[in-house]
Amino acid sequence: MAEVYTVKLGEIIDEFSLDTLFLPEGGRDILISRTDIYRPGLPLTGFFEHFDPSRIQIFGRTECGYLESKTPDERRETLKRFLEKGPVAIVVTHALTLPEGCTEIIAEFEIPLLATKEETSSFMASLIAALNVKLAERITRHGVFVEVYGEGIFLTGDSGIGKSETAIELVKRGHRLIADDAVEIKKVSSKTLVGSAPELIRHYIELRGIGIVDVRRIFGMGSVKMTEKIDLVINLEPWDKNKFYDRLGMDTEYTNIMGIDIPSMTIPVSRPPFPQPVSMQMTPLWGSSRTLPSSSETSVTVTASGSSTRFFAIYSKSSFIGILLKENYSTPAFFSRPRTVSVG
Repeated sequence: MAEVYTVKLGEIIDEFSLDTLFLPEGGRDILISRTDIYRPGLPLTGFFEHFDPSRIQIFGRTECGYLESKTPDERRETLKRFLEKGPVAIVVTHALTLPEGCTEIIAEFEIPLLATKEETSSFMASLIAALNVKLAERITRHGVFVEVYGEGIFLTGDSGIGKSETAIELVKRGHRLIADDAVEIKKVSSKTLVGSAPELIRHYIELRGIGIVDVRRIFGMGSVKMTEKIDLVINLEPWDKNKFYDRLGMDTEYTNIMGIDIPSMTIPVSRPPFPQPVSMQMTPLWGSSRTLPSSSETSVTVTASGSSTRFFAIYSKSSFIGILLKENYSTPAFFSRPRTVSVG
């Protein structure tokens, strides 16, 4: 049996800034489990076949006009018959005022009564879209998810193949990280998958030999993104000289995720499945300047002041990222070009 996801009514109230006309005790904790909503025109007339009280009920001009056309006694009887079915919540659109006595009757049955200034059609479309995301079927897949020129790229492959290193290089070139190591994928429609990062590891990336890096703190808010549609799957695998690789893109490949075919491609990586160990050098400086190579292409000049300033210069020949870690200093500095840095 498929897992059923729910969202609290309070989250919907906050997201859409709904006015509360009546909210029973514990009303914000009421769980919504259906993505579709309902306009109860026919149920108000007494036809309840196929009526589902677990849907949010929308009262627009038609419903309010129908109640207005009734006498007070008929209106009470109509609403009573409807409310006895136990609808999960009622939302009044267009900032309409319910006919006299309706709010009191709804309060008697302790049904949440909310209101919005939006038009019925636009509010329903927005609410359905939000519920489709919040209540979507979801799975978690190993990989790295990045946004490149507005397209969501899901990188897959064995551990240590270079997915995170590829992601950090893309971030340095102005693209954005969404998730590293674990990607939470939601099926928000029959054709769309949306990926995001679990809250615990959001905005973090792990680089072998270096550790956990807070991408948002080091590269800024523009380097990360919360969610994105999955447009392409790229599988990284070690180069196999006996395997034929399509280099022209003539053959269209797909990867099926949750019943949806996503365009995909395989990129062979011509290096060992695990990166070369990162070399580390620790050099104490005493009020002097020293230039350290971070690769064959760039160098970092470090000027130290004080009597016993100590720092670490960490670099790898497979990447031209330079990292300086001063003793007791938790934030590393990343360099992609020659640069002078003062420590002390």
